Amino acid sequence: MTDFSDFQWTREPKACCIQDGRIEVTTAPHTDLWQRTYYHFRNDNAPVFQMETEEKFFSFVVKTDFTQSHHRFDQCGIVMYLDSENWLKGSVEYENDSFQHLGSVVTNHGYSDWATTAIPSDVKVMWYRFSRREDDYCIECSRDGKNFTQMRVCHMWEGAGKIRFGIYACSPEDSSFTAVFSDMEITECKWLAHDGQQPD
Repeated sequence: MTDFSDFQWTREPKACCIQDGRIEVTTAPHTDLWQRTYYHFRNDNAPVFQMETEEKFFSFVVKTDFTQSHHRFDQCGIVMYLDSENWLKGSVEYENDSFQHLGSVVTNHGYSDWATTAIPSDVKVMWYRFSRREDDYCIECSRDGKNFTQMRVCHMWEGAGKIRFGIYACSPEDSSFTAVFSDMEITECKWLAHDGQQPD
């Protein structure tokens, strides 16, 4: 179990409660993380709860419960926030009563991308596993905390040295909800070395 004393807030949430291995985060309206691409705006005010490490190989697992999400783009998940222009996140973003977006955003040097897949709106719990291999990263998700599937493999241009990683929650539009994080764990790297085509 992760020791929350190692974590610090980068922007505190509207309200939070930390006890018994759980973190409850209540979002404020109009909070988000996004940089430039397509929308042209820059949002950099989501609450982020992270710890620092220089460890080059590890995995971080967390369970998210977003039962209270109810408005477009309400979201919570894992994050690696280095600074306003270099970060990544993985989450489920509420869309409507029919579907929501399971996806990830990677932001390098001030430009964000967004990769998603649609999932049913009745999914209210998701596990994430964030893994590091030097300056390359993998985000995985799971419905049961045991069987993980890959969401994203990426390179972080500023992610070779000391990093900060953890959790976040936000409500980009006029909304607020309480996200629940639990079962946080740091383990040896579960993203194994590639055993296929050799590097040039």
